[in-house]
Amino acid sequence: MNDNPTTAPPQSQPSMRLWIPLIFVAIQWFGLIVPRLVAPGTMYQMFGMMLGPLLGTLGILVWWVFFSRVGWRDVLVGLLAFVLIGAAAYPLLHPTFNFIGVFMFMIPSATTAVCLYFLVTPFLGWPARRLLVLPILMLAWGYFTLLRFDGVSGEFASSLTYRWVLTPEELRQQEVAAGGLNIDKPLDSSTVKPVVLQPGDWPGFRGPNRDSRLPGVKIATDWDKNPPKLLWKHRVGPGWSSFAVLGKHVFTQEQLGDEELTICYDGDSGRPIWVHKEKTRFSEAVGGDGPRATPTFHDGHLYVLGATGILNCHDAATGRKEWSRDIVADSGAKIPEWGFASSPLVLQGVVTVYAGAPDGKSVLAYDAESGKPVWQAGEGLKGYCSPQPARLKGVQQVLMNTDQGMTAFHPTKGDVLWKYDFDTGGMPRCVQPAVLPDSDDVLLASPFGKGLRRLSVAKATSSWDTTEAWTSRAVSPYFNDFVVQNNHLYGFLDGGFLTCVSLHDGKSKWKARGYGAGQVLLLPDQNLLLVLTEAGAVALVEAVSGECKEIARIEAIEGKTWNHPVLANGKLYVRNSAEAACFQLAEWSASK
Repeated sequence: MNDNPTTAPPQSQPSMRLWIPLIFVAIQWFGLIVPRLVAPGTMYQMFGMMLGPLLGTLGILVWWVFFSRVGWRDVLVGLLAFVLIGAAAYPLLHPTFNFIGVFMFMIPSATTAVCLYFLVTPFLGWPARRLLVLPILMLAWGYFTLLRFDGVSGEFASSLTYRWVLTPEELRQQEVAAGGLNIDKPLDSSTVKPVVLQPGDWPGFRGPNRDSRLPGVKIATDWDKNPPKLLWKHRVGPGWSSFAVLGKHVFTQEQLGDEELTICYDGDSGRPIWVHKEKTRFSEAVGGDGPRATPTFHDGHLYVLGATGILNCHDAATGRKEWSRDIVADSGAKIPEWGFASSPLVLQGVVTVYAGAPDGKSVLAYDAESGKPVWQAGEGLKGYCSPQPARLKGVQQVLMNTDQGMTAFHPTKGDVLWKYDFDTGGMPRCVQPAVLPDSDDVLLASPFGKGLRRLSVAKATSSWDTTEAWTSRAVSPYFNDFVVQNNHLYGFLDGGFLTCVSLHDGKSKWKARGYGAGQVLLLPDQNLLLVLTEAGAVALVEAVSGECKEIARIEAIEGKTWNHPVLANGKLYVRNSAEAACFQLAEWSASK
């Protein structure tokens, strides 16, 4: 008999069906990991990253409430503890974390930790077992308060760093504060000579024709015997701008604290010649902070678009600001999720940039000398492309890719010459139009399964017509531009693969890993691709359709590298959001 009937009997250990939540834990991590391995940088990976954690978390929730065999009081207390501890940790997270980070990192980690804890502690009595789950939850949630989210790779792989580790930008700020780069040293304008375009220069985004082709040039390819010689390397502020190179003047953009910088470096030494500062900052955790567009040189002037929409014209020799516009104020556009990325195009005395504003203000044009508005036109609302010059059927025009398709504008009037509708379903286009050599065909790239489309452009007496030659869904270029050589495309056209595609039918000829989501430059006289990998290496790959054959490689810079490489006057310039470097290429020769 029970001598103390008022004492409650000890609570029995519940027989938990732990195999069920372990299945859902596996679903969470399967969605986060496996699609990145088999289909990197594609819509399948994005779906996996979203659906895996969602389905896995919902499954664990249903199991805990209905099938865990835990008493209802413990079920409710457990749910409340999970939510309250997570809510307490949220304000302590680094500012780079957002709800997506909580959903993709913290919840899967916390649910995994709890399930594994219950799996390995059946030897504990139930009172102790349920009590000790609280510190497990605190550790699982609390660990993420120690971390900083440093964005994603081109294959959507996330980067996490302990929050007390200095960022490359903070290291750069320390150097500047110590006077190591002298970016505030005034320029003696009395000795300055005008900057003039010369043969071998690289005046802006992807070169003179914005196609990343450099004809008339050959380089030595035996880098074991004659490797590129490092001339200089130093830290830079964050940003995805490339370079414009005019003789020894090397122009780019970067961020430093709350100031967006346009900097002219000396190509021989890497030291700043002049710096212009704008009091603005663009911050975005997934893609990274800082400006996106590349400066454009034209007729002694430098045209620069910042990530928040400030369009400046500078004297290229001194950095003196000659005029400035705010494309947000001019058009009513909103700053895009990943910032304004349109490298200005100067054509027939008019500067054009993409704004993505509604009501026929997708593309804006300004007078190159005065900055006065010239025209506004176009309907596309989402895009990170730059205006592309083209001559089709003998007519000069400006091509613009957006989420709605491709539009051709008259350079000085803004009239829509022709338009090809190809809606991406709300996804922005980021890849430049490509005009195929010796034809009036153009290529329109679309991300996440929409594919690559070849269009034939025809002109009647007073109208234009476009027809689809083929569409290939074997490749879906997202944000890495490609090059054209010998009826083939070469570039990062299919997730994280360097790819060769036939222009006859759009079929893939080969794919190769090992380059990440990098950028490519073509030396057509050598059938040679110069590839800047996402990890900062530079590789030479033969531009042939039979197979991917890499013939040389050097480690150039460190860190995630999305910026386009530049080859000008015998020098190779590379940069990313952390550092920049210049190499002298061995045995440089320019064919006559």
